[in-house]
Amino acid sequence: MKNKPVNWQNRITLLLAILILIPSGYGFIGKFIELVHVYQGDASGAFAVAPIANYLLASLGFFCLLLWAAARGMFRDIERPKYDMLRQEEALDRKS
Repeated sequence: MKNKPVNWQNRITLLLAILILIPSGYGFIGKFIELVHVYQGDASGAFAVAPIANYLLASLGFFCLLLWAAARGMFRDIERPKYDMLRQEEALDRKS
């Protein structure tokens, strides 16, 4: 069984993901560590804990939805839904 060769679009997507996600993840983790240090060292920094916790939980929820959608194959044929919608619209127009 041969492995399917990776085409240039997949390589570009992977390269862009690396170029974007690594620096942004580094920045996020750095800011989060700063927040923890502020919270531990200064009582006035505690105001930011609730919004950050909400942000992290919401981000985790959206990340889980992304993984679920990818696992279900919802990104394989992204052009089909628009054609399905146009066919349904045409069928509704014929009925009325």
